Amino acid sequence: MPLRSVGTRKVPRDAVHHPLFARYYARFSVNAETKLGIGVLRDRMLAGLSGRVIEIGAGNGLNFAHYPGTVSEVVAIEPERVLRQLAVEAAVRSEVPVDVVPGAAEALPVKSEAFDAAVVSLVLCSVRDVPRALSEIRRVLRPGGVVRFFEHGRGGGRVMTFTQQALDRTVWPLVSGGCHVGREPVESLRAAGFELGPYRRIMIPEKGPTLPTSYCVLGTAWRPATKD
Repeated sequence: MPLRSVGTRKVPRDAVHHPLFARYYARFSVNAETKLGIGVLRDRMLAGLSGRVIEIGAGNGLNFAHYPGTVSEVVAIEPERVLRQLAVEAAVRSEVPVDVVPGAAEALPVKSEAFDAAVVSLVLCSVRDVPRALSEIRRVLRPGGVVRFFEHGRGGGRVMTFTQQALDRTVWPLVSGGCHVGREPVESLRAAGFELGPYRRIMIPEKGPTLPTSYCVLGTAWRPATKD
């Protein structure tokens, strides 16, 4: 069982409610595992992890099947009820122990310095407060703990950047469960005090039309080994 502690911030049990988008995302994401090669990227993101892992915004639990056997436990935080139920079903099939927990990235319901690793996978685009969420991840990681991330964000030339910003200011968050296409996950991690390790830019789809959501990054970061 996870080490639970609400801390100083409290959030509603269902901090996010996007049932229509959640059902669409659940169908699209399963197809994307093979058609867009997302499953292979999950393997790369999670390879080599060990110990206790917290996954932020677990969605419908597609990462669970990719965790290596060296992981002793995954505490998966998912605020959206429809996706959380699908994640519970995926956890039952997982070969590593997974505990699916309601909660928001900005107020993680676990104790400080309780985890060896944190996973953020296509989630920083949709959290309400990125700096606060990353501060929470730093809190729950032990000093020297690792962050594995796979995110999409800003990219392309001036026209694409303008398009992304325009979408973020208007319709995109409304129709996509709070998602933003123009955020900068690498810069956000650096600004939050994480030490950036190797990362690489990826286009999804690799071949085909370039979309505002195509600019992705896969990489590693660490909480500094010295205590804050």
